[in-house]
Amino acid sequence: MMVSNLRVELAKFAQRVLEEKLATGAGGNISARLENMMLISPSGFSLEDVAPNQYVEVNILTGEVAPDALRPSSEVLMHLACYRQRPDIRAVIHTHAPYTIALTSSGHNLKPMFADSIIYLGRHVPHIDYITVTTPELAAEVENLITGCACVILRNHGAITVGENLTQAFWRACTVEESARIQSLATLIGPPRFLDAAEADRLESLAGEQYRRQPVARMKEFQVLVGGDGKEKNDPSIQLLGF
Repeated sequence: MMVSNLRVELAKFAQRVLEEKLATGAGGNISARLENMMLISPSGFSLEDVAPNQYVEVNILTGEVAPDALRPSSEVLMHLACYRQRPDIRAVIHTHAPYTIALTSSGHNLKPMFADSIIYLGRHVPHIDYITVTTPELAAEVENLITGCACVILRNHGAITVGENLTQAFWRACTVEESARIQSLATLIGPPRFLDAAEADRLESLAGEQYRRQPVARMKEFQVLVGGDGKEKNDPSIQLLGF
């Protein structure tokens, strides 16, 4: 993907983060990888106000910011930690979602109560007790835990989700907040019933759920179109970014 296209994608998903009420004001941040470089939202901006050309280019290996760029998000170290730890991560979204913060800062761990929670987040979501925001200590702890998982909960702070593309990272961010909302409501009504290991095994064995788990970008390289001559044609201009 060209840098200009990636900037447009970032701006689009930043708007969706706000539409889903996963952040407010200047809270939350979003980034995407392109080879050894990442583009990240700038510091001090609401995501709705960031134009595509304002996303900040940062070298993943060195942390060097491109000349004449805006200041990167204050959580730049946390984003860099994810990309440095896992080459498969190509997008990172950090949210300040209200149910997620409320639930996990009140003595609860986020646990799976419905299928999507396991499919998109896995059986276990690691939680980090509060560490001061924006610090190297927080970034180091995220780096330690992000190996092999899709999401990390930051108590009294929010959550960070990763993906092979922006769509996957965004779906996971939405699933975290939906899971927290459902668990919060269930806790008010009665003792929540969580899915156990046997039920997780069953879910993971279903072919349909395996299909949902895979990004379309890995399953099909091109969108197949049927031309006027009735023959199938591959159109590489159409990039599939979601599930």
